[in-house]
Amino acid sequence: MKKVIVEKKGGIVYVKINRPEVLNACDGDTYNAIADAWEDLENDPNLRVGILSGEGRSFCVGTDIKWVKSPEAEGFVDRLYPRMLTLTKPVIAAIHGHCNGGGLEQVLACDIRVAAENAHFGSGEVRLGWIPGGYGTQRLPRVIPLGNALELLYTGGRIDGTEAYRLGLVNHLVPEDQLMATCEKIAGEILKSAPLAVQKMKAVVMQGLDMPLTQAVRLEKEYFDWLMRTEDSKEGALAFAEKRAPNWKAK
Repeated sequence: MKKVIVEKKGGIVYVKINRPEVLNACDGDTYNAIADAWEDLENDPNLRVGILSGEGRSFCVGTDIKWVKSPEAEGFVDRLYPRMLTLTKPVIAAIHGHCNGGGLEQVLACDIRVAAENAHFGSGEVRLGWIPGGYGTQRLPRVIPLGNALELLYTGGRIDGTEAYRLGLVNHLVPEDQLMATCEKIAGEILKSAPLAVQKMKAVVMQGLDMPLTQAVRLEKEYFDWLMRTEDSKEGALAFAEKRAPNWKAK
């Protein structure tokens, strides 16, 4: 049985963690297969959006604790999270049930997060004598208020979907039977946008977060000028004038 199921359809790559017998706890093979899927998303010009989900009763409970104590586990965070950090195309997380530890870190690495009403979230590494190793200590305080992030990180506690939505950890909170449809609706709206513009939008926002404002606005101007010289920029204006859908070429 494949530990990760990958399906491509209409510009979207669906990546589903498939270890339901252990609530989608990830071992090395699983992490590498997810990294491979994001590598493919980055390099395939026909793919423009990713949707990450989990099979069975949970999204992902994190790293497989039994596996992580084995010798082959050394450096297991060194591939997936750097790949997600530099991904230029958007990824949407479809979250249900447990989303803990490394599962939460993967969700934090996604651009847009949609949760089912039965979702709950936690970062329990501290209760194992660890700290998060997939950038959780850095991403969580950038997504939710610092005090709330520190409480979760210090205590290893959990919050439910309603609290996650209130804190801004997730963009949408929906009934579980509407989870994938909501993600696909968002992906569909992204697919209507110019692909190069979406990629540059992601780049300038993410890079700009770590820059002084004066430097960030210069980067925005650089990307704006670059996009204005593309074929898609001309096509977008022409399609608007002609009241038709644009034919994007990513050029």
